[in-house]
Amino acid sequence: MPNSEATNGSKPRVLVMDDEKLILKVARLMLENCGIRVETVTSGELCIAAYRQAFEENNPFDLILMDLTIPTGMGGKEAVREILTIDPLAKVIVSSGYITDPVMVNYTNYGFIGAISKPYTVEILQTSVSGFIDISRAHAQPNRFS
Repeated sequence: MPNSEATNGSKPRVLVMDDEKLILKVARLMLENCGIRVETVTSGELCIAAYRQAFEENNPFDLILMDLTIPTGMGGKEAVREILTIDPLAKVIVSSGYITDPVMVNYTNYGFIGAISKPYTVEILQTSVSGFIDISRAHAQPNRFS
């Protein structure tokens, strides 16, 4: 598994959005086990608010993992558009059990950098997230705000 420590020694931060609290708990445990700091939210609206606050504090998340479908609120398809208006460099992965959904099949057309099918295993989640974080940090600009 890729090393999740940043070159400057700080742990990467991931924001996980899902309406199922059990999935949030399991994803948190899986990711924290490989040295990633995790924050969780239950809707697209809360995801946008958390991302906006972190971005405005000059401490953006390294990656967001978003559930595609939130029955009682804004899902990933809608939320990613708003996140990208806040920060066009945001890295967002879509996650869903509906693997044939057009967003899962053609995720880049919707603003996502990757897709992870549910249910995910520890290995798939950790490897995918760590890999995207490593790629993101390797290509990151020294100052996102210049």
